[in-house]
Amino acid sequence: MSLSKRGGIWWIDFVSPSGQRVRRSTETANKALAQELHDQLKAQSWRIAKLGEKPRRTWNEAVVRWLKESTHKATLDSDKGHLRWLDPYLGGKCLEDISRTLIDRITDARLAQGRRNATVNRTLEVIRAILRRCVNEWEWLDRVPRIRMLKEPTRRVRFLSREEAQRLLSELPSHLADMAAFSLATGLRRANVTGLLWTQVDLVRKVAWIHPDQAKARKAIPVPLNAEAVNMIRAQLGRHRTHVFSYQGNPITQVSTKAWYAALERAGIEDFRWHDLRHTWASWHVQQGTPLHALQELGGWESTEMVRRYAHFSSEHLAPYADRLVALRNESERANGTNMTQSEKQAGSKGS
Repeated sequence: MSLSKRGGIWWIDFVSPSGQRVRRSTETANKALAQELHDQLKAQSWRIAKLGEKPRRTWNEAVVRWLKESTHKATLDSDKGHLRWLDPYLGGKCLEDISRTLIDRITDARLAQGRRNATVNRTLEVIRAILRRCVNEWEWLDRVPRIRMLKEPTRRVRFLSREEAQRLLSELPSHLADMAAFSLATGLRRANVTGLLWTQVDLVRKVAWIHPDQAKARKAIPVPLNAEAVNMIRAQLGRHRTHVFSYQGNPITQVSTKAWYAALERAGIEDFRWHDLRHTWASWHVQQGTPLHALQELGGWESTEMVRRYAHFSSEHLAPYADRLVALRNESERANGTNMTQSEKQAGSKGS
């Protein structure tokens, strides 16, 4: 039979004209509704097989396939959080029914929770990524609604002066001070510092490396170690068998602790996160004349746009162009001086 009852719920079971078996729950105990869904699915499978129509896919199908193809993403856990939040709004919906009106309603609901524009945009970006793949790669849709992102405020780059950095390091407990100082010397992200293994370090060649699966851009990052970084790593020798940085014999997983915030308060430093140590490292590099293309490679950034946020810290390469106007003015003053001298000579000859 095409319809059968299991545990009070009707189930559909038939073979489509293309030979594919369709077997699913109707999620209802009402036989009339179950029969209606059965007939609809059977007619749809016939139109797909005989008329070449595209099957009506659901948001849930798209999410499952997208997750399978996105296991490499560094932000996958965060994306899953957004998808869980979206489920009450998009779960079970056919992809063709996801309209601009529905997406605007999702945006309003997210804002009503007090979320910042940046957080709302991250949710919208997940929707956009899945829908675009439905069109461009899977050919499940012909078009998708345009998703309007909210305007995000341009935040200044938060970094420390060298004097502030010294104050902070002096207030931190030794295990956090070691990692913070290493971050300032290498620019590595928090997870790359806490997860740094001895197998990733070569003190003879003065280099460390971050494997592709550990990097945000999923590309290997070579990390040249300056003398300060080398000394900090040598100070950790013998403390842990596998991890470079440890505390009381255990690897460190969390750095934004009470001790971190207490040290910031004692050092008189406000509005500063652990990740801002990386901003500080990059800002110091640019201020010392490191070219942006070299900084991009050192920091493992995938795009130049991520590096250009530090460009305003260096203006030395613009100095020759700024000096051109000074030169023009000097020429003008010299010309005026010459004209004045000629005028004075003429006035003197007339007087004689």
